[in-house]
Amino acid sequence: MRASTAPVGAASAMLLVGTSTAVSATIADYPVFAGQALRYALAAAILLAVVGHRRPPRAHLTARDVLLLIALAATGLAGFNVFLVEATRHAGPAMIASVVGAVPLVLALLGPLTERRRPAPRTVGAALVVAIGTAVAAGLGSGSTKGLLLSLGALAGEVAFSLLAVPLLPRLGPLRVAAYPAALSVPMLLAAGLALDGTASLRLPTPGQAAAFGYLGAVVTAAAFFLWYDALRRLGADRAGLFAGLVPVGALLTTVALGLGRAGPADVTGALLVTVGVAVGLRRPSPGLSDERPCLTVGGAGES
Repeated sequence: MRASTAPVGAASAMLLVGTSTAVSATIADYPVFAGQALRYALAAAILLAVVGHRRPPRAHLTARDVLLLIALAATGLAGFNVFLVEATRHAGPAMIASVVGAVPLVLALLGPLTERRRPAPRTVGAALVVAIGTAVAAGLGSGSTKGLLLSLGALAGEVAFSLLAVPLLPRLGPLRVAAYPAALSVPMLLAAGLALDGTASLRLPTPGQAAAFGYLGAVVTAAAFFLWYDALRRLGADRAGLFAGLVPVGALLTTVALGLGRAGPADVTGALLVTVGVAVGLRRPSPGLSDERPCLTVGGAGES
């Protein structure tokens, strides 16, 4: 992916992730953690097969790489799902979506700091608009204090999904960074399922559920994760993070397209705010008037 097409890749990735909301409704009766393990196992198999086919330059994993990959799998994938599932038991979907919708703002602040540079005011302001748009679309629902804390845990997992990948991408490339944590998260999710749901969580899905898991694994995970990580290494966490606000937009479009619901005024207003925020954040200011850096074009040992 060229640097000029990185925004398209980031937008596509987050819109695809948004489609998972409607698809997940078809597997609501299947044990959550076992289902996520199936999803990530399929995604890992696809991504590792692509890595084997493309034969990118060898990249020796250091101890630091291994620790980062394990941390990414534990927080950004398995941990995110655990917090999200537990949050739904103590808070409404609107509240959870509003909290997790702050991802662009958090990445705009923390992304530059991890690279020892100042957050760009334009990107931070744009991220705030995106977060507000997400909250408006979600409806700022209600929930308990425990639900809020669990939602913040899900937010932390979503942020870790990007920030922990940043130092890995130059050497390993987006395919490996997408594949390895997906594979590592499978035993973690299975363990969580056994601990919380018992052996009843281990059962075969119905044909319809299998089709849903196939879509989630192949499209929402394998394809979207690769597109996201490829865009992340070129745009940086702060600017790429703006596109996280498109997740509810993708969910809205899918829900309307499948006839599962209608778009209300709050949905449309939130989507418009997200669009404005992303556009403002990516717009190039006049030279010398911004501390924002150009797009990353890191190559390294990873595949392009």
